[in-house]
Amino acid sequence: MEKVRVGFAFCGSFCTYSEVMPALERARARYGDVTPIVSEKSAGTDSRFGPAHEFLREMERICDRRVIDSIPKAEPIGPQKLLDVLVIAPCTGSTLARLANGFSDTAVTMAAKAMWRNGRPVVIAVSTNDGLGASAKNIGLLMEKKHVFFVPYRQDDPVGKPTSLVADFSRINDAVDAALEGRQVQPVLLGPK
Repeated sequence: MEKVRVGFAFCGSFCTYSEVMPALERARARYGDVTPIVSEKSAGTDSRFGPAHEFLREMERICDRRVIDSIPKAEPIGPQKLLDVLVIAPCTGSTLARLANGFSDTAVTMAAKAMWRNGRPVVIAVSTNDGLGASAKNIGLLMEKKHVFFVPYRQDDPVGKPTSLVADFSRINDAVDAALEGRQVQPVLLGPK
């Protein structure tokens, strides 16, 4: 496979980081050139799932490069055409809303804007407790948008959290490969685990 420059952006769904880190490792193994990007909230928020600096250090270890953690650091992605594809995993409801409504007020949304500026794909791995609630309209808007592709997702706990959606992070590379060909990997909606 030709070398692909991948941006891999983390948002604040901290409970999924333990599942997304192996996906980051698989992306690095497959594509070689992976740039880690984090939202400012992710970069500065310690949670019950671990201190932020440990996640950042692990991302940098896996990718062998510094994390992009601010709008000024993300802004050159567009003019310098630094990436071929951007993955946002996990993509929270808050980030879905920002993307659907054209906001570029975080490092992650600035990176996405940079990709769309250059007609390049953005692959979204949704992780939100309100995917079938308040975020549903934003998912719908983004599914219609050119150069936006989704990692297949499902309800992660239909009984306990009936509006919650989470991507199958093991399918990120499949979604990236399809997006680079200009197509959505199928099926998008997955059944129960």
